[in-house]
Amino acid sequence: MSGSPAASAAAAPCRFAHYFVVCGIDAETGLEPDELAGENFEQSPLKRTFKSKVLGHYPENVEWNPFDRDAVNMLCMPKGLSFRTQADQRQPQFHSFIITKEDGSRTYGFVHTFYEEVTSPQICSAMQTLYQMHNAEHASANPTSCSASSSSSSSSSMDSLASSLDEVDSPSPSSSSSSSSSQGGSGSYDSSRDTLYVSKALCLITPMPFMHACRRFLSQLHRAVTGTTPPPLPLESYIHNILYEVPLPPPGRSLKFHGVYEPIICQRPGPGELPLADFPLGEAFSLLGVENLVQLFTCTLLEMQILLYSQDYQRLMTVAEGITTLLFPFQWQHVYVPILPASLLHFLDAPVPYLMGLQSKEGTDRSKLELPQEANLCFVDIDNHCIELPEDFPQFPNKTEFIQELSEVLLTFGLSPNGGSLSRTHTAIPAHPGSNPSTPGRERKAAAIRDLEDDGRNGNLAGEELAMLELLQGNATLERLQALAKRTGVTVARVDALRAGVKGQGTEGQGGRTAAEEEELRNAKLNVQLREVFASRFTTMFADYEAFVIQSAPDLESWLTNREQMHNFDKASFLSDQPEPYLPFLSHFIETQMFATFIDNKIMSQWEEKEPLLRVFDGRIDKARLYNVRAPSLRSSNYQRCTILKESAQAIEQRLTKIDHTAIHPHLLDMKIGQGKYEQGFFPKLQADVLNAGPANNNRWSHRTATAQRRKDRHRQQTEHLTLDNDLKEKYMQEARSLGKNLRQPKLSDLSPAVIAQTNWKFVEGLLKECRMKTKRMLVEKMGREAVELGHGEVSITGLEENTLIASLCDLLERIWSHGLQVKQGKSALWSHLLHYQAREEKLEQQQTDSPVSAGPERRKSESSIGMPSLRVSVIQDMRHIQSMSEIKTEVGRARAWIRLSLEKKLLSQHLKQLLSRQALTKKLYKRYAFLRCEEEKEQFIFHLLSLNAVDYFCFTSVFTTIMIPYRAVIIPIKKLSNAMTTSNPWVCVSGELGDSGVMQIPKNVLEMTFDCQNLGKLTTVQLGHDNSGLLAKWLVDCVMVRNEITGHTYKFPCGRWLGKGVDDGSLERVLIGELVPSGEEDSGRCCRTPPLQRSPSQTRRISITSLAGRGYKPTSAQIQEAIGEAVNNIVKHFHKPEKERGSLTILLCGESGLVGALEQFFHHGFKSARLFQRTVFVWDFVEKAVAYMESADQMGDLQETAEPLGMTCQSLCHYVNAINSTPRNIGKDGKFQLLVCLGARDRLLPQWLPLLVECPVILRMYEESALLRDRTTVNTLIGVLETLHDFPVTLETSLVKGIDL
Repeated sequence: MSGSPAASAAAAPCRFAHYFVVCGIDAETGLEPDELAGENFEQSPLKRTFKSKVLGHYPENVEWNPFDRDAVNMLCMPKGLSFRTQADQRQPQFHSFIITKEDGSRTYGFVHTFYEEVTSPQICSAMQTLYQMHNAEHASANPTSCSASSSSSSSSSMDSLASSLDEVDSPSPSSSSSSSSSQGGSGSYDSSRDTLYVSKALCLITPMPFMHACRRFLSQLHRAVTGTTPPPLPLESYIHNILYEVPLPPPGRSLKFHGVYEPIICQRPGPGELPLADFPLGEAFSLLGVENLVQLFTCTLLEMQILLYSQDYQRLMTVAEGITTLLFPFQWQHVYVPILPASLLHFLDAPVPYLMGLQSKEGTDRSKLELPQEANLCFVDIDNHCIELPEDFPQFPNKTEFIQELSEVLLTFGLSPNGGSLSRTHTAIPAHPGSNPSTPGRERKAAAIRDLEDDGRNGNLAGEELAMLELLQGNATLERLQALAKRTGVTVARVDALRAGVKGQGTEGQGGRTAAEEEELRNAKLNVQLREVFASRFTTMFADYEAFVIQSAPDLESWLTNREQMHNFDKASFLSDQPEPYLPFLSHFIETQMFATFIDNKIMSQWEEKEPLLRVFDGRIDKARLYNVRAPSLRSSNYQRCTILKESAQAIEQRLTKIDHTAIHPHLLDMKIGQGKYEQGFFPKLQADVLNAGPANNNRWSHRTATAQRRKDRHRQQTEHLTLDNDLKEKYMQEARSLGKNLRQPKLSDLSPAVIAQTNWKFVEGLLKECRMKTKRMLVEKMGREAVELGHGEVSITGLEENTLIASLCDLLERIWSHGLQVKQGKSALWSHLLHYQAREEKLEQQQTDSPVSAGPERRKSESSIGMPSLRVSVIQDMRHIQSMSEIKTEVGRARAWIRLSLEKKLLSQHLKQLLSRQALTKKLYKRYAFLRCEEEKEQFIFHLLSLNAVDYFCFTSVFTTIMIPYRAVIIPIKKLSNAMTTSNPWVCVSGELGDSGVMQIPKNVLEMTFDCQNLGKLTTVQLGHDNSGLLAKWLVDCVMVRNEITGHTYKFPCGRWLGKGVDDGSLERVLIGELVPSGEEDSGRCCRTPPLQRSPSQTRRISITSLAGRGYKPTSAQIQEAIGEAVNNIVKHFHKPEKERGSLTILLCGESGLVGALEQFFHHGFKSARLFQRTVFVWDFVEKAVAYMESADQMGDLQETAEPLGMTCQSLCHYVNAINSTPRNIGKDGKFQLLVCLGARDRLLPQWLPLLVECPVILRMYEESALLRDRTTVNTLIGVLETLHDFPVTLETSLVKGIDL
């Protein structure tokens, strides 16, 4: 959240604990069923949920952390009170929780729950009465049903979820996951025979997560209550001591204070170390295994929705806190509720990223759990050690090496990297979740044996590791190998790790520490080493991040006011600097809220104190720079291991061995005598007056902090005058952190329908805002240069980034569609809505086909002109295309493909509008508060999506590269001047960026054909030809149109030339170069488009000089030179783009304003093409004559005198021209010239050939005096221009060079 725990603690006076709380049953109000958690009368009364109350909290209030009674009560006993009889197990349980305040600061709660005998006769008789009623109702029913599921029920706005959680027919262990014994007593209660017990919770609320210390303090308190002898001092003394006399340890120091029986030690990291995290990470790794944990970590970094699921509250907390600590230096920015109370289940409906923990009930199957949305959900089943991931998400960079390094750290501590094998939990959790409930005695014996086996202090590793080590140690060859490896400086890491693990465990326990302290030290060392490995990944990955931060504002105030408009990180340049394998992950990650906040903090650190995590992180990067002086540009994807594991563990060990501070001992207080007398097994009623006030200000510690506090206050007032009023700043900050900030934390206390409605309203507003931001970002990125000129910030967008943005749009649409669903069906809410729509529409179609009216007007152009029949726009049609794609296996995948297709067709907004226009359907599927039923927001949302039609996306074609696509080709002849048909047999071959269709015969006298073919990508060329048979073997073709029938993209391949022997240049086949037709032109104004990329408006369309229309067109010499410069320039630009978005080089060579056309004009300038005997002379005729001259001169030996390289060049030109002439293909003279230019450009020979042609005497005969080709300076300039292409690898499409044998 915005304030890290450290920050909020620094502001509060330095007390270790803020409150001590007792929750339990209120004898006055008696048994109150808990409606919020839902009432299930099927269940036996012992298993129902009853309301718990806060029985006392001390002190009454702390000004800097007001007491939130409802939230604390709800989180201390998330399931309310639970009852037991003497027949059930009643082991105490420990769990922790977290309360996140609106400003993002956190307080931690640590709870020890135990069972206390019920002494109130009213409550016992009430329970008895409930049982009699229950038994009367069930007398007729199946008698076994009364040993129903013991966990409390829960109903909420999501009834399906509630019902799945209330599995009634499975007898199962109790809510707190200690297994209940399955003896007859558990299902009934009789006050005369049974003793009734009820749960009670003791809780400490602290500003920092000192989990181990609080756990030990509370369990000692409980021991004092259950012990046979009273504790040394009244309990008030110990509670007063921890509330008022124990300070927080200062940063970098350790502190010892006293519990009831033993001292307790806690330590706090120094300013340069990773912030405090006391939850045992080793346990999180044991529960999930390294691989799963790294995947979960990746999901968290990418801000997906994460739901943890376990029977044990403490496990939920351990995993949630573990994962969020590992994010350093980033912080989770969204909803964070590691323990979700039953009454808040409707929060799973939140259409924002969240990290929540849900308590499972034993016997409840994961498949029965109906979650509102799963398209972007990472579901973590902790007890079964497994995790379900969202469909397509990128892998963490260097994942394999990263997992290897983490595994080695775990092995050093004797933990199995696969998880599960060495669980070090000391709560009464069944060893293997789901194991049969057993008798307490047997359970304990099994646990003892298990502890013995898994106990590192006995020098035991988990079985397999130990066996492996023995094997390795006893193997002489391996020993020799290892010695050799050591001499050569190679370490055999795995063996060393194992040996260190065994050795480390053997030497433990010798420092005079107790077993518990030993365990704690071990946990702390393991924690810090695992965290260092994670932190070092980020220090290498973001070592140069500072270089890309854009510092654009002169002062904090102007930065805060314009925060939303500003780009503060140069994403494109940053990505272009990264190793290729990192890109899929990084391009997603730098779009997240946590990264944005991190960069915001960096920018704000110019004007105010650095945020603590940022300070530590920047310190690390500077340190790494000192040790490792490397040019920032030399990025490599080599894995760099963490080098400071030893030091980090040493710092902790030193603090725990050498205690820096000791707190005041607990002492007798000034109490009324006779109250709070000791009664074994019962927690006494504490004397509030002594606990509500701290000691008189006589100890040095509180005095010191008071002066420090005053100093701080003075400093703060000064800085406030300097910058801006703090409230105003906070307001700006709240707005600046735009998305989802107002939805980050549900307020746990107030759950009235009004509040729930307001939360939902905030969700709706948040979604709309997110939609606005995302569409704007997609537009700005895509429009590139134009947008920059309009003042929108950075320019280039990579294909990768585009893909990331589209994926996040898909994710946003899924979230919108799953907000406020009535009943969830399938994993993708959007696809399920589409299917409902499809079913309705098809039913209507069915009814309409019975009546003669046509289903919709099919627009066709007037039959007189041949053209493309128009494609019908229909949501259903696009769905059918997706449904027929066998490559996509899941609903989420289909929804995403459908979004991509609609976006590419510029129909996304129109389709969704169509989908939502069926209001009856929307009403049936969605609750009143859902986003899709807020009319105004919905309209705005559709409008934002409409803006995406302004740019061209190929996000469908470029992603689904292997699917079969139906294409339609239409050949349009020029009718006035030739027969529309030809007697010969025509053929066509269509090529695109991903491949070609192969040669296809066109049925005679048919000018339109359809064919299926694997996705060709963007189309580039069409080869068109015929076999010259029959009487009318001449054919004048205007153009060929080809359309992708799925995406509707239509390409036009202009020709305007004859195909036939003895006509035009005698060509029987031509390679036509295509361009995308803006969709408005092919069928009138459906939507707006940008003009296609490859055309510059200043130039008139190039018409082949010899084509019919081109005969009258004579460009000036200046225009010709400009065209050549422009063409070469475009090719150079092409190669400067990232490879993935270069587009087609063929168009730049042979297309409209391409290089071939420009050179053709150059060669035509001053060309004497007088039609001798009605025969047109072509440039190729000049080239052939020149070559013939060179060959004859060569034979006569005239060229022997010329310098050797020139002779070589001469040979290469002759060789190429002859190869082109002897090709089996029937390409005409212009086609041959085109081929020569392309091959010359590819093989870097053009600049060498030009002088030869110019020197050749043939030129005097064929060119006029004024021709450009006879002007020395112009030719030299041209050679210089063409030489600039030598730096680039020109590759030619196969359709151009087919059949040329060089």
